[in-house]
Amino acid sequence: PEFIEHRRRFQRFVFPVTALFLTWYFLYVCLAAFARGFMATKVIGNINIGLLFGFGQFVSTFTITMIYIRWADRRFDPTAERLRAHFEGGGS
Repeated sequence: PEFIEHRRRFQRFVFPVTALFLTWYFLYVCLAAFARGFMATKVIGNINIGLLFGFGQFVSTFTITMIYIRWADRRFDPTAERLRAHFEGGGS
């Protein structure tokens, strides 16, 4: 039961974050393909919305990674270690 809950905890975190990131990514790709005028809108100097969205992809990737690491360190890894010790050690 503890393993099943552990897996559910992982899925409750990873699936929504993955769906959010993929939505954000496909929005960027679709805008780049179909809304070229919008993406070419200059914001400051030669910096346009497309560049800002592209930079946002990098920022969001690193942000999600940092959030996952913090979450895993606090909530996921301790349970995983306890379960591994239980199964490898044959404890009850």
